[in-house]
Amino acid sequence: MSARKFTIDPNKPFFVYDTRGDWHAVKIGEYLWDTRAEYIGFVRGEAHDVYTTSGEWVGNLWPDGRIIRKRTYDRPPLLKDCPAKPPKPQNFPARAPLPPMCSELGFDKIDVLDWDDEIFKRVSDLVPDMD
Repeated sequence: MSARKFTIDPNKPFFVYDTRGDWHAVKIGEYLWDTRAEYIGFVRGEAHDVYTTSGEWVGNLWPDGRIIRKRTYDRPPLLKDCPAKPPKPQNFPARAPLPPMCSELGFDKIDVLDWDDEIFKRVSDLVPDMD
């Protein structure tokens, strides 16, 4: 779904913004951290698939730092092999650089963090209920 192939240097922080330019997260290694260095998710694969800590697919990371998905999509099941919660990074950035200019999205795509900026703060409805 990504507009073009790109690589993310695993040794450098990759900043995640929404279309308005608000900083939401940092990708360090394969893990996503919010602006207070709390673990909120992880990224996998060449398409840079973004998942919450419970294994719910959120969208794809784009080169401009946004998390994008199709407006209408089939919800995949939760990932079974989620990574364990990592320790907090030692060199977490105190602030983010200015966001890049974002291109327009077609009607068939949405910026996940514009549409639902609290997606990483709640438990997925796909998680089975506790008895």
